[in-house]
Amino acid sequence: MAKDSKKSGVKKVVLAYSGGLDTSIILKWLQETYGCEIVTFTADLGQGEELEPARAKALAMGVKPQNIFIDDLREEFVRDFVFPMFRANTLYEGQYLLGTSIARPLIAKRQIEIAALVGADAVCHGATGKGNDQVRFEVSYYALKPDVKVIAPWREWSFQGRPDLIAYAKQHNIPIAAGKDQEAPFSIDANLLHTSSEGLVLEDPDTEVPDVVSKRADRRTLTPEEAPDKAETISLEFERGDLVALDGKRLKAHELLAALNDIGKKHAIGGLDLVENRYVGMKSRGYYETPGGTILWHGHRAIESITLDRGAMHLKDELMPRYASIIYNGFWWTPERKMLQAAIDASQESVTGAVKLKLYKGGVRVVGRSSPYSLYSKALVGFDEAGGYNQADAEGFIKLNALRLRIAAERDRRLGKNE
Repeated sequence: MAKDSKKSGVKKVVLAYSGGLDTSIILKWLQETYGCEIVTFTADLGQGEELEPARAKALAMGVKPQNIFIDDLREEFVRDFVFPMFRANTLYEGQYLLGTSIARPLIAKRQIEIAALVGADAVCHGATGKGNDQVRFEVSYYALKPDVKVIAPWREWSFQGRPDLIAYAKQHNIPIAAGKDQEAPFSIDANLLHTSSEGLVLEDPDTEVPDVVSKRADRRTLTPEEAPDKAETISLEFERGDLVALDGKRLKAHELLAALNDIGKKHAIGGLDLVENRYVGMKSRGYYETPGGTILWHGHRAIESITLDRGAMHLKDELMPRYASIIYNGFWWTPERKMLQAAIDASQESVTGAVKLKLYKGGVRVVGRSSPYSLYSKALVGFDEAGGYNQADAEGFIKLNALRLRIAAERDRRLGKNE
């Protein structure tokens, strides 16, 4: 299975490394197969687990101390990736808030930065050959460093399944955590925005999400049956489309999202059983938990409802599905995403104000919104006063819009089509 490292041409590789069993196997496989120097990169995106053990594991496997990177990217993740996406009210296929998709371009960006810092000529990810992540990682790599060598072990090695991986781990004395030598009941991806659970017990879309998934110890949201019987009202403050304060308290971007996650979890917000269309061509069923993101989406939409012009709002709604597909497919660093982002951001100049939301047993309801930039006029819309609106003006507007229909109807009458 080993390759000649001189033939491979790889001298140093930056591996996206979680410290878990799979990436530890990949680390050993790289050493054995490519014979190159390994640099590990572990990103803290708010996945909710202790990351320092990854350092000890990498050291134990022979990685030099100066080649181990564990970076706290939570603020950059929310500020520069999550918030720009939410300015567009982004939903993929009408439901999915893109929690996995939006993390990949940042991980790839930092990998490429580390590669430049340490003089690496290759990068490596642990995405399988069946999923979307291989596309998201690699398109990002090439956009940021066109000549980089990409190593995708799942497309190269001869392992056929988990039993082969476990056997390889035992052969090379790679520590296997309790229970990890068994077939995992499902697979989880997590960051500060969401968790996604996929595979095995979830592969039948006609079966309800089992308790082993929806009620696991590290879940992000309760079920509606477990949520309190009392509603809670919260206040969100936005400036130029971005959340800046919760209940009057200004916090950093990642702190705000974390706080919304806690509130959303308590009220069973953000659980989603979804069948999505993968970019690689197959359908995939998963269970997604995005409590804070769900609250944020409703709040942002509400403040836009009173601050955005009708034409701008409708155009944004038309552009959003295209923007969502761009992110889902891994094209964050493309000219088209940047172009759409510029248009979206231009629309957010007046999206400033406060929104009150009532949370109850999985539901998010808007109960108030206000803004110094509001376009809402009670005088215009009210039944008790004209407010400068002349109702007689509507007659000409209606007749002009109906003119083409009247002409067509007259033609059809003349030709006897209506008889």
